[in-house]
Amino acid sequence: MVKRLAAPDSGSAISRQDNSLQVPADPIIPFIEGDGSGPDLWRATRKVLDAAVEKAYHGRRRITWLEVLAGEKAFQQTGQWLPDETIEAISHYLVAIKGPLNTPVGGGIRSINVALRNRLDLFATVRPVRWLPGVPSPVKHPEKVDMVVFRENLEDLYMGLEWERHSPEAAGLRSFFRETLGINIREDAGLGVKVISEYGSKRLIDRALRYAVERGRKSVTLVHKGNIMKYTDGAFRDWGYELAAAGYSEYTIAEKEALEKGNPEGRIIIKDRIGDNMFQQVLLRPEEYDVLACPNLIGDYLSDALAAQVGGLGVAPGANIGERHALFEASHGTAPKYAGLDLINPTSLILSGEMLLRHLGWGEAAALLRQGLEETLRERTMTQDLARQMEGARAVKTSEFAQGWWKTWAEGSFGVAKTWPESGLFLSPLVKILPGSRGGFFVISLLCPEEAEYNYVR
Repeated sequence: MVKRLAAPDSGSAISRQDNSLQVPADPIIPFIEGDGSGPDLWRATRKVLDAAVEKAYHGRRRITWLEVLAGEKAFQQTGQWLPDETIEAISHYLVAIKGPLNTPVGGGIRSINVALRNRLDLFATVRPVRWLPGVPSPVKHPEKVDMVVFRENLEDLYMGLEWERHSPEAAGLRSFFRETLGINIREDAGLGVKVISEYGSKRLIDRALRYAVERGRKSVTLVHKGNIMKYTDGAFRDWGYELAAAGYSEYTIAEKEALEKGNPEGRIIIKDRIGDNMFQQVLLRPEEYDVLACPNLIGDYLSDALAAQVGGLGVAPGANIGERHALFEASHGTAPKYAGLDLINPTSLILSGEMLLRHLGWGEAAALLRQGLEETLRERTMTQDLARQMEGARAVKTSEFAQGWWKTWAEGSFGVAKTWPESGLFLSPLVKILPGSRGGFFVISLLCPEEAEYNYVR
């Protein structure tokens, strides 16, 4: 149990059994509202998530929210940027969501986000990148972008293994390089260490491969800089091919083999691309890429660059996933100048909430949420960051933008199946169709129930 944080008066804890989530009808979900504009974002997000769950399940399911502290609010109330109680709560309840957090200037903690990932062993950042119709984009064909970035979270240059140039540690390292390896490093150079392990790489790539198999994706691309960093990024690439051949040979085929012999069975193609070339590829040939598996640094850069192609970080959801825990988050910063003004775009955090609902296996509510967003954008109702880029758009406040979902649902423009999974038509042992309202239907992948994919089609 959570030792020092009072449990809510209602709700039940999520548990795990046989490596699967056991989700009650009233799960307790911790939330961190975030710094800067975070409280504005969270108010809108919470209302949309609650409304989607109510609309989908008519009171049979509900989320019990539990606030936990991190960032400036935590520091003001407890003197700590990341209290132990917060880690304990997320560890116990397994699934959480958070707004953006500031990185404190000065000592104490390098990054709250990095600390959360490390302490909860959240080894994969998962960033789906897909264009939403109606969102302004700087590229001609944003509709061609439909990728999911899996970024290793705990290794590479983000481990914090670096030393200021005049520190004793830097001096000692320079001495080691000079005396043991015969390598001279300038005395005015700060030093850092890049760490990429077989264990860390393979569990990240395994998650990407498993996702591609479960979701019927067409390719997995290993993105790296192995032409220069042969024993770190180059090893990441090699371990990826090794894992695909050893553990997923029934489902995958290497790109070289597919080009030489063809791919008549439609297996998932395993590709690899040099990092700098990949930035060009996603601009010129985005339709050729699907799931991307990346080391930490490249994954950080690439996921943000891809978000720009579909409208920016304001519409980009994200999650940090581990073996046991999942933490869903806004992908952007705190935007402190907009704090309390009810102007910030809540789409990133709301879509991260959609990911959370899918993770729970509540795909009906997730489908309603996304459909509500698309309907709202189709009416050109947007927050000011998007509205100023589109002629004829109506700029609204954060809270008003969230109300667009409720308006769509109230008008009854779409609905959800009332019986799942007892009724419906199986297209295959792994794919099922369920009826919705007004002639629509849901297409569902059943390979991973707690992350079932619900796509509403009219």
